[in-house]
Amino acid sequence: MKLKSIVILLSGLFISNYASSQGFLKAQGKLIVNEKGEKVILRGMGLGGDMLQEGYMFKVAMLNQQYKIRAGIEDLVGAEKTAKFYDTWLANNTRKIDVDSMARWGFNSIRLPMHFNLFTLPVADEKVAGQNTWLPKGFAMVDELLSWCKANHMYLILDLHATPGGQGNDLPIADRHPDQPNLWDSPANQQKMVALWKKLAERYKDEPNIGGYDIINEPNYGFDDPKDIRGTAEKTNAPLKKLMMEITAAIRTVDKKHMVIIEGNGFGNNYNGVLPTWDNNMVLSFHKYGNFNTQKSIQNFLNLRDKYNVPLWLGESGENSNTWFTECISLAEHNDIGWSWWPLKKMGGNNPLEIKQPEGYQKLLDYWSGKGLKPSPAEAQIILDQWLSNLKFENNIIHHDVIDAMFRQVQSAEAKPFKLNVITNNATILAADFDMGRQRSAYYDKDTSSYQYTPGVNTVGNKGHSYRNDGVDIKTDAAGPYVMSIEDGEWLQYTLNVKQPGNYTITLTVAGDGNGRLSLTNNGADLVKTQAVPNTGGMDKWSSVSFKNIVLKAGVNKLRVYVDRGGWNFREMRFSK
Repeated sequence: MKLKSIVILLSGLFISNYASSQGFLKAQGKLIVNEKGEKVILRGMGLGGDMLQEGYMFKVAMLNQQYKIRAGIEDLVGAEKTAKFYDTWLANNTRKIDVDSMARWGFNSIRLPMHFNLFTLPVADEKVAGQNTWLPKGFAMVDELLSWCKANHMYLILDLHATPGGQGNDLPIADRHPDQPNLWDSPANQQKMVALWKKLAERYKDEPNIGGYDIINEPNYGFDDPKDIRGTAEKTNAPLKKLMMEITAAIRTVDKKHMVIIEGNGFGNNYNGVLPTWDNNMVLSFHKYGNFNTQKSIQNFLNLRDKYNVPLWLGESGENSNTWFTECISLAEHNDIGWSWWPLKKMGGNNPLEIKQPEGYQKLLDYWSGKGLKPSPAEAQIILDQWLSNLKFENNIIHHDVIDAMFRQVQSAEAKPFKLNVITNNATILAADFDMGRQRSAYYDKDTSSYQYTPGVNTVGNKGHSYRNDGVDIKTDAAGPYVMSIEDGEWLQYTLNVKQPGNYTITLTVAGDGNGRLSLTNNGADLVKTQAVPNTGGMDKWSSVSFKNIVLKAGVNKLRVYVDRGGWNFREMRFSK
């Protein structure tokens, strides 16, 4: 996607949402407040894929856990070059330019998913049992990220994403080795985790830009019933509560100021047996994915907040469409709940930044999945080097529509141009460049979000998974993006900046079987009433349909393409005088 042309246009769209981090955050009743006692709504982004790789983020689900990804790379280029790869990965993935950009877009906080092995050795690698060897790498990375947050008046929340041994049955989120003792089966792993949090608290106790300590990410474990692999049915959660209390006690021996953030079992959602809280500066985190954005969907957490007089934080959410993002953030903020989205960047378009797939990457995927030959070390190194380069912000694709949905659209229903769409003679507009805004404001599509965790609901949002993250279905081929899977009643709006007013012929490039129908309006007035979309000989066979004597006034025109009957594809519009 080439969006550089709209950077200037979009610079004025985003709400000024910068945090002025005014001292330490703390829990005060049901709210998170700053040192002045003012309510703070955390608007954050999680740096998934930075310190901890999850396979799905890079299309390597066949390897899944980071240690397997590392082994796959080592198999291609050897141990020495793999170690260099990971050093470069950590240097390239998150830099000051990323943090500066997040602050400019409106984020006031960052959630850092930490891998324990950047801070200390695994238990099995300690030369002396019970001893903790501290590694400088992880602490130095936190220090550097914290300095960038300070420069931007942002809060940094430390999140232990991969615990010693791994905190559950979801293997990639904790880089867990299933054949080694997990966190719950190993007192040594638990002791190391407690010691790590004490070490972190001791180091950052006087740093007001540290927003809090998210002490365990998404535990998912059946303590009473091993068949309850997600931990959603657990009734007591006794081992989880015991460990979190021990961590809190260790933190408080060195740090009385920072918030301690806890997460229930079942990926942060099952608080059975965990409450009441045991500290007066504590926050309950819950995670929300793929369900409806209704008050009912979060009522259980609101009830916990009321019962125990403790703040809530939506510590992780995302991986959906723009419509879902706007609805979810609106729901959270309406209920005085801050949020942290997931993730900042990956290979895929439903996040602010997209990592481009390097040329030849499919060869690595085919080899790792057993479908292709092994690339030579030299060929693999070229692909890996490009992957590392593509991690950098300046080489990412910026999805302005995602950012707009998370900030401006939460506050405003007004549609804005996705691109400038300057109309002169022979101007062409891509069908996929419809306006940017909420559903029913910039467009209407019958399927706008994914409810992957809602039984019986099988919608996906953008069925083409391409170009934009709105509900409109967009597919990309060699000629570029086009709108597909068009259904009855849907519509698209285009803000036109007409430089040469007068009579135009509007020609639409379409594909269909002859059953489709469309209408055009401009500024709410009919231009073209129901007209047939021609039979082009197939949904991948392109032809055109033209409408003459269309009057466009100078300046802003709001053109809408209405679908009276679907079953056709739409690539572009051409305007000729």
